[in-house]
Amino acid sequence: MREEELKFGVHGKFVLPDLSGVAGRVEPQGRQVLTAVYYDTADLRLARLGITLRHRTGEDGPPWHLKLPKGATAAGATVREEIAVDGPPDAPPPALTTLVTAWVRTAPLVAVATLRTDRDRYLIRAGKKILAELVDDTVEVSEGRGLLADGSGVRTSFREIEVERKADGKKADQALTTAAAVLVDAGAAAGATTPKLVRALGRRATAPPDVPVAGEVNDSSSAADAIAFVLRRSARRLLDYDVRVRRGEPDAVHQARVCCRRLRSDLRTFGPLVDAEWAAPIDAELRWLAAALGGPRDAEVLRARLRSTADTDPLAPLDPAVIARIDSILGDRQRLALKNLDAALSSDRYPALLDLLIETVRAPETVDLADQRAVWVLPAMVETVWDKLARKAGKLTLEDPDDTWHASRIRAKRARYASEAVAPVLGAPATRLAKACAQVQEVLGEHQDAAIAADEWRDIALAHSDDTELVITCGRLYERERAAVHASRNRFAPVWESADRPKLTRWLRG
Repeated sequence: MREEELKFGVHGKFVLPDLSGVAGRVEPQGRQVLTAVYYDTADLRLARLGITLRHRTGEDGPPWHLKLPKGATAAGATVREEIAVDGPPDAPPPALTTLVTAWVRTAPLVAVATLRTDRDRYLIRAGKKILAELVDDTVEVSEGRGLLADGSGVRTSFREIEVERKADGKKADQALTTAAAVLVDAGAAAGATTPKLVRALGRRATAPPDVPVAGEVNDSSSAADAIAFVLRRSARRLLDYDVRVRRGEPDAVHQARVCCRRLRSDLRTFGPLVDAEWAAPIDAELRWLAAALGGPRDAEVLRARLRSTADTDPLAPLDPAVIARIDSILGDRQRLALKNLDAALSSDRYPALLDLLIETVRAPETVDLADQRAVWVLPAMVETVWDKLARKAGKLTLEDPDDTWHASRIRAKRARYASEAVAPVLGAPATRLAKACAQVQEVLGEHQDAAIAADEWRDIALAHSDDTELVITCGRLYERERAAVHASRNRFAPVWESADRPKLTRWLRG
């Protein structure tokens, strides 16, 4: 559920103004008494990221809630995604704890605070439609599970007002805007976006996240700072994709694998500038994770490829029933791969990997050369990667085997990653080369996808040789994929000529 709300800080004697006429009418809904126990690590890793996990009683619906920040609107409203599930009150349910694995990792979840909220509720309506809900909360806070029914154990208290959107459209926009103006005129402080828990826990909850922030770099930065920036940026992206992978969001597995590959490629590119013993352990673990992500992704690509290849020639349609049988074979493979991925993400090795990754990018171990300015040092790192690509790609022939073409695809991808890695400090020249490498990679990627698919249709036919219709269809798919392979090869030369120009690579050699 998407939650969009405006928060207002108010003092204890604040008098809620007359909100009638805000948008139709305002209806009091009475008082609720809510008791919420919040869970986090001892060092508040979730709160420091703006994430809350709680068990709350006193209202309808599932008692367990996980709230994930999703930014803010132009009007200043906080946007969060709320996931609610049932479960006993003694410990957070696995349905939610798995979703915070990347941020919690190996640290245990414990009760960090209990909040008792006396809430007065109001609905803002336009006719029968509920546009927004306004709540006036008085909150008492205690540590852990320490809040007692008589209020003893209270460490602090505060009051705040929230206006939460309950509908889409201009009328709801107007309701939030008008309610905010009325509240501010009455003395409420606008712009309070801090979650109750963070406000309750104080300074520790507003400390920087334990995941290192990439920060900023420019053409005056050292190579060491540029390396740290690149590695931290990719590490944060990988952590953020964890919850998306677990929820099966489109393209999440692919992007998570890209993060792994990019991190490994960057470690390789910057190899002369970093300590080899420092880099080796995380490289090995990222290779394991990329392999676990690779199974589902490869099956996903093949299933999409099956449909697109079958539809290539509308004048020569393939039997939909046979295509469905082939898709079922691939679907079984994808489900098994997803099961294996789930096992990997549920293993002790995975959170330990994330701990290692964070420690690795927090303080990259570099050699003395990396202390020099990035603009002096990094071009040579990219030149090494580019030269490996140029030596081979420029000699590709139409008759070379698929593996030779695939090797150039890998080199093009590494050259692209290397150029993108140094772009924050080297600017437009690196960005232009990265775009050229991306175009080369795209042509070679299409070549590789077609070659792999052709082999796959052949192998499926061999494995089901007693199914004549399937064998014939696989044969037709095979021929179409091989035609795509040859088309990619014919497209390659002009794309490579466009990339392999002194104008694009002059900066590599100073």
